[in-house]
Amino acid sequence: MAQVDLVNLTEQTKKLSAMVVEDETVANELLSSTFKNFFYEVSSAFNGKEALKLYDEQHPDIIFIDIIMPEMDGIELSRKIRELNPNQIIIVISASNDIQKISESIEIGVNSFIQKPIDTKKIIELLTNVTSMISKKKKVETKTFSISLPLDLYEMVDENAKSESISKNAVIIRALRDFYTS
Repeated sequence: MAQVDLVNLTEQTKKLSAMVVEDETVANELLSSTFKNFFYEVSSAFNGKEALKLYDEQHPDIIFIDIIMPEMDGIELSRKIRELNPNQIIIVISASNDIQKISESIEIGVNSFIQKPIDTKKIIELLTNVTSMISKKKKVETKTFSISLPLDLYEMVDENAKSESISKNAVIIRALRDFYTS
């Protein structure tokens, strides 16, 4: 693993909220308290039904889900969350070696799967990957377009731009907006 700038990583993760869904009380508290060092807000739930209700209220940026839980397991919870928000970042954290469960979580499209027990190195690597995923999702693509105008119209656009001290593109965009909204 490459050297990670923890200060930079924490600056990025502190802009995000997280939810821990883990039925074992000690593990839930340990994960929640660990993630509170990184995220500005961390909520927790102890089963899938409770988590789904909490998710609906809070819409966290990242959800850490255990697979094996009472009432609704992590696979079903992930499936329901995917239905609500196909872009939700879901990280499965589980001690389960069940290949079928792991395969199901991959089919649902979880973003990452981490085997318990989790150490500090794994958490830092995970958070580095998560912030990378989020920054890719949040990058705004700008599209350029070209437009051909008759010379006399172009000169008029140029004069309007000069008189208003704005770009020619701004004048064209305004004219197109006016044309299509009227």
